[in-house]
Amino acid sequence: MLQQLINGLSLGSIYALLALGYTMVYGIIKLINFAHGDVYMLGAFWGYYMINTFHVGFWTALILSMIFCAIIGVIVEFLAYRPLRDSPRIVVLITAIGVSFLLENGMSYLFSSSPRDFPQAMVMHRYHLGSLSISNVQVLILVTSIVLMILLQLIIKRTRMGKAMRAVSVDPEAAQLIGINVDHTISFTFALGSALAGAAGVMIGLYYNSIDPLMGMTPGIKAFVAAVLGGIGLIPGAALGGFVIGLVETAVQAMGFSAFRDAAVYGILIVILIIRPAGILGKTTREKV
Repeated sequence: MLQQLINGLSLGSIYALLALGYTMVYGIIKLINFAHGDVYMLGAFWGYYMINTFHVGFWTALILSMIFCAIIGVIVEFLAYRPLRDSPRIVVLITAIGVSFLLENGMSYLFSSSPRDFPQAMVMHRYHLGSLSISNVQVLILVTSIVLMILLQLIIKRTRMGKAMRAVSVDPEAAQLIGINVDHTISFTFALGSALAGAAGVMIGLYYNSIDPLMGMTPGIKAFVAAVLGGIGLIPGAALGGFVIGLVETAVQAMGFSAFRDAAVYGILIVILIIRPAGILGKTTREKV
């Protein structure tokens, strides 16, 4: 059980990083950015080329992928979402799906859809404590993810831009009246979420040793489930939901039902929407008409 707990936490930390991007964007502009999983894929490919072509170390590749994905996030927001900010939500949602397909098929066209072996920028070591086995890569993923989550929380709670993000999420019009640049704040939110997705992409490439242009589709949807499970729009909820999804998926695999691990995740989404639509940490709000 302890072994599966470690495996689940390692996988869940990746889902948590992705879910944070979903929940931040939704908290600011009430948009489900379905292209977020494909930004995670771009981060994995950028890390692949940094390590394979320029022979940089893992940490350098991680930081460069975060910067690259942050830029991609800002570009996507500026070109695809900002012109539609006053449009009906269904229009923006369809646009997000379109951006997702554009990134997936564009990468498949440019680099083929065949999986690539991610370069092993770090020698894997396994540590054994009785029947428990844990690798240095698992420890790296878990610790790095937790550090990034803590840094994100500090940015949101302690920095001026973080305060602006919280103000815009509550009332964009009032935030603009007190001098906050709403456009810059939204772009910063996309950059922050996309940077976390880029970090997750590099770490999952190192963990599974394989990347492909469609690798962001399923993890992206699972991260969305995690965000809804924890409470969409809530940062602690997204982190909690990511870890829960990782643990559930690992538990289903451990019981010998690997073919049903995705079904178990989506089943949780259905149950949580029926029992507690606002999520584990979410609160039901009422609006006066």
